[in-house]
Amino acid sequence: MDTLLHQIEAKLAGLPVPVAVELPKGKRVGPPSAAVTLSFKDWSGLATMAAGQIGSMAEDFVESRVQLEGRMRDLMAVAARLLPGTPVASNTSWWTQVLRRAKSLAHHSPHKDAEQIQFHYDVSDDFYALWLDPRRVYSCAYFRDTGMSLAQAQEAKLDHICSKLMLKPGERFLDIGAGWGGLLMWAAENYGVKATGITLSKNQHAYVQRMIDQKGLQGRVRMELRDYRDQDETQGFDKIASVGMFEHVGQVNMPGYFAKIQRLLKPGGLVMNHGITAGSIEPAQLGAGMGAFIEKYIFPGGELLHVSHVLRDMATAGLEMVDTENLRPHYGRTLWAWSDALESQLDEAQRVLETTGNAIDAAKVLRAYRLYLAGCAMTFEQGWIGLHQILATRPDGQLQTCALRGAQSAYPFNRGYMYAGK
Repeated sequence: MDTLLHQIEAKLAGLPVPVAVELPKGKRVGPPSAAVTLSFKDWSGLATMAAGQIGSMAEDFVESRVQLEGRMRDLMAVAARLLPGTPVASNTSWWTQVLRRAKSLAHHSPHKDAEQIQFHYDVSDDFYALWLDPRRVYSCAYFRDTGMSLAQAQEAKLDHICSKLMLKPGERFLDIGAGWGGLLMWAAENYGVKATGITLSKNQHAYVQRMIDQKGLQGRVRMELRDYRDQDETQGFDKIASVGMFEHVGQVNMPGYFAKIQRLLKPGGLVMNHGITAGSIEPAQLGAGMGAFIEKYIFPGGELLHVSHVLRDMATAGLEMVDTENLRPHYGRTLWAWSDALESQLDEAQRVLETTGNAIDAAKVLRAYRLYLAGCAMTFEQGWIGLHQILATRPDGQLQTCALRGAQSAYPFNRGYMYAGK
């Protein structure tokens, strides 16, 4: 036990903010005026801390085996320093790859995907409304100007996507995984498209239906409760967006996912895939238990691929990548904005969550989300995971129909249009 205490004291001495530790029998180690205090109910939690198993510490917090006091920003500075090394690891052995593929296959049937999406997104609309922007855009914002508020940056992101897709009045536009409808509404109201959104979340579907009625967008916007695999292919769409959705598709289904998009997209059309990407070349969860924590408490079935794998699967499906933009630090700032908003109203968040369950379960959900938002902010800032917007076309095979010979699509092969007037 003395050895473990010496290890803990050595850890505390090297941390960027003052941290105190309360031991299972009440003894306190560390400065009296610490910015962060960790209180352990049993010695196993201290061993977890000494080993730098951040994900396991997070689970102990959610399950009330550890109590945390202090700002989430300070806590994450501590967490990053406790790690024994980078959590971005690769294991390329054939057996590991077989196991990952088998797990991916088991977790991504249409039925399982629906269950997993509802597990996360149907927690409580009112809970999400506490910390998202007024449009409830639950994906990386775009801080075009550093002084933007979160709400301004989310509108900038919506417009950035619409601009990249060159949306035009009357075009048929599909949003795969449309969330609470922010992009659907923005595209219909500002670009005049005929917008269709699909989701597996019953709460989101009901919310967007109400918004369509309130805004008088019947006939211009349609929201459907549907798996992307079941989307009708007979008419085709001029433009397609998938924002913060393909993380749920699964490695084993990624080729089929992009093949489906290719069939849904009209020849010459554009598709924007905006999503989280892995920091590791080979598919793997974040180490130190961090990936396992997110899998258990936040995103069951979620899988991340390196951007190079995403581009390979898109190309295999017959989609030509024409532009890729890395927005990783934008997501770090977005997540900190969400985290700060949630931290500012924890009592109200607890009350809201209790309306859909009991107080104990509500408190557990709240603790999980507090760590999830702040922890993900840290991982994006550290560069352990990324966020890429990938714009692609379905070449139409016509070499002379566009202003630039060989374009074979609506894309002008010039980035100037994306930023005109901004």
